[in-house]
Amino acid sequence: MSAANLIERYQTLADSLPGQNLPWLNTLRQLALGSFEATGFPSPREEEWKYTNVTALEKKRFEPSSSASAVPVDKEWLASHLLADTWSLVLVDGRVDLALSDLAGLPATVIATSLSAALENHPDRVKSLLGTALAREAHGFLAFNTAYFSDGAFIAIPVGFNLAKPVQILHVSTRNEGLANTRSLVSLGANASAKLIETFVGLPDISYLTAAVTEIRLGENAGLDHYKLQVETDKAYHFGGVYVKQEKSSRFKQHNLSFGGLLARNEIHAELATAAECEMNGLFLAKGRQHVDNHTLIQHTEPHGSSRETYRGVLADRARGVFQGRIVVHPQAQKTNAEMNNRNLLLSEDAEIDAKPQLEILADDVKCSHGVAIGQLDPESVFYLVSRGIDQETAKNMLTFAFANEMVDKIGLDSLRGRVQQHLLDLFPQTGIRRDWL
Repeated sequence: MSAANLIERYQTLADSLPGQNLPWLNTLRQLALGSFEATGFPSPREEEWKYTNVTALEKKRFEPSSSASAVPVDKEWLASHLLADTWSLVLVDGRVDLALSDLAGLPATVIATSLSAALENHPDRVKSLLGTALAREAHGFLAFNTAYFSDGAFIAIPVGFNLAKPVQILHVSTRNEGLANTRSLVSLGANASAKLIETFVGLPDISYLTAAVTEIRLGENAGLDHYKLQVETDKAYHFGGVYVKQEKSSRFKQHNLSFGGLLARNEIHAELATAAECEMNGLFLAKGRQHVDNHTLIQHTEPHGSSRETYRGVLADRARGVFQGRIVVHPQAQKTNAEMNNRNLLLSEDAEIDAKPQLEILADDVKCSHGVAIGQLDPESVFYLVSRGIDQETAKNMLTFAFANEMVDKIGLDSLRGRVQQHLLDLFPQTGIRRDWL
C-alpha cells in the first residue's frame, strides 16, 4: 500500500467519495492529494514520528472500498460492543450503516447522521467545520485522510442544549486487508453539553488499517466529555486523531484507552481560548510485539486557561510504547495553569517505553509542571502479597491491575467503566475477584 499506488487509484475511487457535487470539497481533496503525493506517509525522520515507523504499511495491500460492505455483521457480536443507554452511530468498513444504528428518541434539534448525508443536507455547516480544528503542522496521514475519507459521523448540538444520553460512534472493520478512512465532525453550540464515545473494533484474526480523524468545535462555555476505546485485533493497524478547538470558557475532558492493534498511533490535540479548560487522561496496554504511540498537544493561545494531563502505560513481553506530550503556552496566554504527568510500568526486560514530555513556555506569568516515571513492579509489594498466601503470578496481576485501574476510575460512564475493567481483568486475571467489588 504505497503512497504512489494509492494516488494512482484515486481517480477510480473518486466517484464513490461523498460530496462530489461540491466544488469547495473537491478543491480541498485535490490540495490534500497533492500534499500526500509530495510527502507520503510520515517517516521517523520527522521529529513528531521519531519513535514510530510506519514503513510496514508499504508492504501491505490494504484496499479502500468503493462501496458499502456486502458482508452482513453478526448482530449479536455487534451488540456486545454497544453500550447500554446510549444513542449509536455504527460505521462498517468506513461507512455509516443507519440500519445498525440506533437514534430513536434523539431530540429533533440535534443532528446526528453520516457525514455523507450531512454533505447533502447541510453542506454549509460541513464547510464551516471541515479542516478548521486540525493541527497547523499537518502530516501525511491527515492529508491522506482528507483526500480519501469515505464517510464519518456528523453531530451538531445547538446552543444551550444538554444532551441527556451519550452518543456512541462504533467503528467496525470486517474486511481482511481492508482500509477504513473516516472523518467525523462534532460541533457544540454555546452553553451546550454532551458525552461522546468512539469505539474501534474488528472481526477476529483479520488484518486491516483504520484511519479515523475526528474534529471537534466547542462554542463558548460548552462542555464535552470524549471517550476513545481502541480494542482492535492483534493484526490491525490504527491511526486515530482527535483535534479540538475550544472557544472561551469551554470544557473538554478526554479519555484515551488504547488496548489493541499491532501498531497504533493516537493523536489528541487541543487549542484553548480564554479561560478554557482541558483534561486529558490516557491508559495504554501492550503485549507481544505491539507498538502503541500516544501523541498529545495542548496549545494555550489565550490567557487564564488550564489543562491537566495524566497518562499511564503498561507494557509486557517485547511491546513498545511511546508517549509524546507537548504543552505550548503562547506569549499572550498569561495566567495559564498546566500540568502533565506520565507513569509507565514495564513487565518484562524486553519491553520498551519512549517518553518525551515537553513544555514550551513563551509567557512569563504561568504555572506549569510535568513529570515522568518508568519502572517495574515493586518487589517489596509483591513479597507482601505473597507472604499473605497469594501466589506470585496473581500478586503481580493484582498490582498491575491496581496501577491501571486508577485511570479507569476516572471514567464517568458506568457502562464504559465496567467494559474497560473487564478488558483489564481479561489481560490480568484475578483469582476469585468479583466485579461488584470494583
